[in-house]
Amino acid sequence: MQQKLMHVELRSKTGKGISRQLRMADMVPGVVYGKGMDPMAVSIKYRDLQAAMAGEGGQNNLITLVGGGSLDQSMAIIADLQRDAVKGTYKHVDLHRVNMNEKLRVTVPIALKGTAIGVKEGGLLDLAHHELHVECLPGNIPDHIEIDITELKIAHSIHVNEIPLPEGVKILDNPKIPIVSVLGRIKEEEVTAA
Repeated sequence: MQQKLMHVELRSKTGKGISRQLRMADMVPGVVYGKGMDPMAVSIKYRDLQAAMAGEGGQNNLITLVGGGSLDQSMAIIADLQRDAVKGTYKHVDLHRVNMNEKLRVTVPIALKGTAIGVKEGGLLDLAHHELHVECLPGNIPDHIEIDITELKIAHSIHVNEIPLPEGVKILDNPKIPIVSVLGRIKEEEVTAA
């Protein structure tokens, strides 16, 4: 898990007008919330937010907040990120302040390793889910969950309960759900006959 630093500024004014002004000044309005605290409005430099999400962990990177008064040196993760529908730019960010000794729930991407035997034999790889819901301590959040598919044959699947996990990580998804499968390819004669 990557840890990043991000400068935040506390702000007392909120609302659409202030948010618009912040965005015009290349800032992103946001809010920090967590257990045992009142939500606090903040503003973040656009490039600082980009840098905090850089790398494989993305939104799951642990972020040390700097310069935010009572938030200084607090640990957080990005709970929600709103983007402009057309430009794709960040409009608002929700930061969840975390306790390093309390488990939390996050979504982690899946990374496939290798080439399946079934694909080499002409089958089609079907990745049914691109991410998994996990529960773990903030320091144990994996950047991704790797699944080795080299032994996967045609008409076989790898299910949630067959995925090896890093220590301290628990998957919350249904253990019987297939994550990745190799489907058989229809023979060319059958396609032309249809």
